[in-house]
Amino acid sequence: MTDEERLAVARDMFDAWNREDWDRVADLFAESGVLHSVMQDPIVGRAAIDTRIRALTQGLERIELRIKALGVIDHRVFVERVDDFDVNGHHGEVPVVGILRIEDGHVTEWLEYYDRATLMRGMGLPADFSHS
Repeated sequence: MTDEERLAVARDMFDAWNREDWDRVADLFAESGVLHSVMQDPIVGRAAIDTRIRALTQGLERIELRIKALGVIDHRVFVERVDDFDVNGHHGEVPVVGILRIEDGHVTEWLEYYDRATLMRGMGLPADFSHS
């Protein structure tokens, strides 16, 4: 794949999140893809990722992934963004850096770096750091 093709897949993924099209989000992962919020254990496999995303988005009223910077380094897509969302009556904005490895039109690995306490506060949850 070219880097432009990788960027197109990444943009498709972010657009699917903004549309809350969870089927498309899952379809963009490779069958054995990995979603890893680095402060938690990785989620491995398209089916497991789909299940996790649907659980995480319960109560989601709106989400917008606001892209601040997007580029490719060493064939990996790097994105700086702010996740702006409303969930269960709470509003949150979380700065995030993501790194996506994309091969053959699918995300094979997506690493996410963000402050968990900021995310939890935005969701109206205690920041207990239990990682459960």
